[in-house]
Amino acid sequence: MAAEAACAAGASVDLFEGKGSVGRKFLIAGKGGLNLTHSDDPTRFVERYGSRRDEVAAWLAAFGADDLRQWARGLNVETFVGTSGRVFPNDLKAAPLLRSWVRRLREQGVRFHVNHYCQSCSEASGGRKALRFRTSAGEHSVHAETVVFAMGGGSWPELGSDGRWVSWLQDAGADVAALQPSNCGFDVGWSEIFAARYAGQPVKSVLVATWDQQGRLRQLQGEFVVTATGVEGSVIYALSADLRDAIAASGVASLQLDLAPGRDKERLQREMSQPRRGRSLTEHLRRTVGIDGVKTGLLYEVVPRLDREDPFKLAQAIKSLPLRLVRPRPIGEAISSAGGVRFSALNDELMIKSLPGVFCAGEMIDWEAPTGGYLLTACFASGLRAGQAAARWPGESGAR
Repeated sequence: MAAEAACAAGASVDLFEGKGSVGRKFLIAGKGGLNLTHSDDPTRFVERYGSRRDEVAAWLAAFGADDLRQWARGLNVETFVGTSGRVFPNDLKAAPLLRSWVRRLREQGVRFHVNHYCQSCSEASGGRKALRFRTSAGEHSVHAETVVFAMGGGSWPELGSDGRWVSWLQDAGADVAALQPSNCGFDVGWSEIFAARYAGQPVKSVLVATWDQQGRLRQLQGEFVVTATGVEGSVIYALSADLRDAIAASGVASLQLDLAPGRDKERLQREMSQPRRGRSLTEHLRRTVGIDGVKTGLLYEVVPRLDREDPFKLAQAIKSLPLRLVRPRPIGEAISSAGGVRFSALNDELMIKSLPGVFCAGEMIDWEAPTGGYLLTACFASGLRAGQAAARWPGESGAR
């Protein structure tokens, strides 16, 4: 996107890609249908960026969700709004859009250089930037008037965003916050029996609650998946920033699971107090409350045996089952990452203040967002902003 914006502004653009082809993470995003953006109203949309809402809102003011859909239409890709409010291409595929985009960029004059993995950036004569690349033919150096880095965060390293740029960009003078997993799963520490029996099973129709660092209750209804080590899935990802920060602050994060959100506690107490008539507790839960399978497994995993025999304590557990999360999964497994070049190190046009003429875009900047199209939209918008500013450098706007 930065290349497209800079080229449209009249700049001569070379695009260097560390892998053998461009857009690999974009293609992976398309495996689930390519959730391009979301149909939230603009006010709700920017709230998805949490503590960085104000900074990202400035990007979205120039290129928001409707602009992204119009941009896709210009590549002959029509979109639709799904039942969840998420926006997808009509064919639910990423490859046709990417092929059309790369073809258009080539026609506009952008020169692509694949298998060029950037290893450093330094000052050269005349204010130019010296970039050092690792290629299949050995090291290669390039001098450029202006540079836009869009090297991703630390998630999906096999696709190129391995975060190794952090050390050398810091050495060059940039202030970078440590990369952390975002939209990630968490370890719980299941018993071997529970993990062997239920790993991979979804927990559906559950209300999940936690508290953020300001003590505010956050609740979401949806589903998640039990893994061999803990939990992952949509509602977990949506709360992952709060959960990760809680673990960093106190060593553990707490979740409360309502396994029967359609029933109140008093009703559950009455139902669980009914005579079993010789039935096991497992069968009693299934027949009386509709709880079975992995939900029953969770109750047995967390609730002590004596408490399970008490209808009142069991009803309380069904409505508020505590889970202790002990660590986020490694960043390489995460959907996205937090951390990166700090906003305080950037000017309004995403140029690194200590490195005049060097701009940043996308996930390598210190922001994060939940899944649902918000990640891609902000990446596009930041690329547009950085590309346009880079094309103006060293004009009056870029010199700020």
